[in-house]
Amino acid sequence: MNGLLNVSSNPHIRSNVTTSSIMLLVIISLLPATGFGFVNFGLNAVLLVTVSVVSAVLAETVFNLICHKKNTIGDFSAIVTGLLLALNLPPKAPWWIAMIGAFFAIIVVKMIFGGLGQNFMNPALGARCFLVISFASIMTDFEVDGYSGATPLATLKAGGTVNILDMVKGFTSGTIGETSVIALLIGAIILVLFGVIDLYIPASYIISFVIFIGLFAGHGFDINYICAHLCGGGLMLGAFFMATDYVTRPITKKGQVVYGILLGFLTCVLRVFGPSSEGVSYAIIIGNLLVPLIDKVTKPSFFGKGAVKNA
Repeated sequence: MNGLLNVSSNPHIRSNVTTSSIMLLVIISLLPATGFGFVNFGLNAVLLVTVSVVSAVLAETVFNLICHKKNTIGDFSAIVTGLLLALNLPPKAPWWIAMIGAFFAIIVVKMIFGGLGQNFMNPALGARCFLVISFASIMTDFEVDGYSGATPLATLKAGGTVNILDMVKGFTSGTIGETSVIALLIGAIILVLFGVIDLYIPASYIISFVIFIGLFAGHGFDINYICAHLCGGGLMLGAFFMATDYVTRPITKKGQVVYGILLGFLTCVLRVFGPSSEGVSYAIIIGNLLVPLIDKVTKPSFFGKGAVKNA
């Protein structure tokens, strides 16, 4: 009889899907935006992506060696972090910005808190916010050959007009990976088709943002104004690739919808009432910090709990 029993700890239902396979799909889905960034912004964009990815992998390797931990670079999460960080950098930033950001993302945000699965905020966005605070002049300088220094959202906030078609195609100023909506949507489709993400967070984020920007921005539901906000400032990059991060998003579907609505509201408030024309990065970081509360409020009741007792 003892030979028929196999006692083990949970989980008892397992999947063939591994962390490395998921991260590899994320990397593949980011290639269209990365490739377009290379074509659009040239060799310095290639250098920044290379330095960021290599620095992220190196930082995780060295940290594990110093702490006598198993090397975890085989799960490809460090590559994803380095790539996402690079796509959030201005294309003419110096190479050392990417290195400092990657070290901060991996060591401070990820590894000190226990590594993958333990970080309380998205490492790439945490590093980007750190860089914006520490090197504001560099991180807000988007002037490159062929494009003015002002991003479309900055132009819009100053009362100017923007070319939405150029924003959709990506021929505007901005960070390396945020400019081409087409490239980002191709990557998003890959993630959805392979089941890496669902649309609870992106859809609730985008729809709620449209509603809030229409209510509070002072332009009503002007389609051109709303489309410009949707296509600019990394909203698509954030909605599909960073807000959906497994570790820092809510667990329940109801919680993910609440989280998406919160992100839409925060992004609108930061863009409309804040000093900067951007808001996605800080909105997601604030949302990450509130995820434990969202999970607590939206967790389902235990089976049988809450039933009304007969008198």
